[in-house]
Amino acid sequence: MLKIPSEKLDPQLIALDLDDTLLTKELKITPITVKALQDAAAKGIYIVPCSGRAENGILQFVRTLELAGTQQGRYVIAVNGSEIFDLHTRTTIYSRKVPFDVLEFVYDEALKRGLPCQVYNSTTTFANVDNEFTHIDARLCKLNMEIVPDFKNFLKPGHSKMLVPGDEKIIAEFCSFLKKELEETGRAVIFTSKPYFLEVMPAACGKGEAIAWLSDYLKLDQSKTMAFGDSMNDESMIRMTSYSVAMCNGLEYIQNIAKYVTRKSNEEDGIGDFLNEFVL
Repeated sequence: MLKIPSEKLDPQLIALDLDDTLLTKELKITPITVKALQDAAAKGIYIVPCSGRAENGILQFVRTLELAGTQQGRYVIAVNGSEIFDLHTRTTIYSRKVPFDVLEFVYDEALKRGLPCQVYNSTTTFANVDNEFTHIDARLCKLNMEIVPDFKNFLKPGHSKMLVPGDEKIIAEFCSFLKKELEETGRAVIFTSKPYFLEVMPAACGKGEAIAWLSDYLKLDQSKTMAFGDSMNDESMIRMTSYSVAMCNGLEYIQNIAKYVTRKSNEEDGIGDFLNEFVL
């Protein structure tokens, strides 16, 4: 699918999904893409990692970009838009939580299906039972892992998101059920970030909403925001940014709704190629 700009673009903020977008399958950022993002920051463009990962799972890649010490690289959007961190002041400047009644409902329904559940803070993933999926998630995201026996009581304060991992067919059915019960009634946002990861987010919350909030906070032009993404957890930012860019290796649905599509994949300097050709 060829969807490329006909002229140079002038974003004031560039938001970047991580997995399968900024990162290769080896979880690396290619040198060409690093240089392009550094050049964009040097032009005054804010570079904002925007991931489903918790803060600690993002920082390793922030260090690769070597932009955290600059004004343009000081912000990180985490947990699919539930939190925004200021790396200079080490504070959370934006936070949204899923309320206990929603978390309790999802947890009870997950138990009926034999599915585990997990929630997060910036350093740790907390699960109700030990399971392979949570170990994989904790390892990939560089988080500690803790099993919480009284999990329902642990949910009472509310959390930035709940993740339900499991078999793809069971997750697909559960996702449809929760969309009807929670999303269509305005109580939560439901999607799968991977076929085996179901995510429950606060109502009216996502990467797109977080980008809009941060743009307003920084007094930027909302019509000058750019986002790169590949999957369903990127949908809100692909819909809500003016310069939305889907990765050519991304889901066909995301490519269809994006304004532009990269010429190269995440394995081939896709973001760097796009920025060098159409922004820098």
